[in-house]
Amino acid sequence: MEFQDKSIAQFTEELASRAPVPGGGGSSALVGAVGVALGQMVGSLTVGKKKYAAVEQEMLELMARADALRQRLLQLIQRDAEVFAPLADAYGLPHETEEQRAEKDRVMAVALRNACAVPIEIMEVCCAGVTLTRAFAEKGSAIAVSDAGVSAALLRAALVGASMNVYINTKLMADRDEATRLNARCDAMLREYGAAAEQTAIAVAEKLKGAH
Repeated sequence: MEFQDKSIAQFTEELASRAPVPGGGGSSALVGAVGVALGQMVGSLTVGKKKYAAVEQEMLELMARADALRQRLLQLIQRDAEVFAPLADAYGLPHETEEQRAEKDRVMAVALRNACAVPIEIMEVCCAGVTLTRAFAEKGSAIAVSDAGVSAALLRAALVGASMNVYINTKLMADRDEATRLNARCDAMLREYGAAAEQTAIAVAEKLKGAH
């Protein structure tokens, strides 16, 4: 059974165990999926309301885009687990002879690159989710604005979490230029979209505190 098909209880039980997967990467993807879903919820509570007729078409388009992002993040929970296995195997390769060391280095390089690719994609999908959530927060139903705020907070958490799963792997890369490039890519997403998500969450919180 794939991770996305497990119950919440099953997933969190495995997460709490000694099993190597799911881990931080899969958890980040799941948190991102929940964040995107909350944005969709705001849209669902907006469409069909006379008060929001002017933005209904935009809401429907945003919801369709959010649905695709949510489905991709759920798939990435499984994908993150799949790329961990070759990396774990690579650590155990023999390295007594020169040839063995060279082969281990080659396999490690590929495994580390693949292990970085998934959390980077998780970040990219979450970045797209942040853009949608900002629109849901600004134009969606006022009764669901707190959900838009939680959506933004969760997407920011998913971005930070996924970035850590990149950094732990780039730290081990022999190719330091590639490591620097991947780290910079994560840093840029955190600066732009992590900050945007935080701003949205703060704006929603301030709006809620000021509503009497």
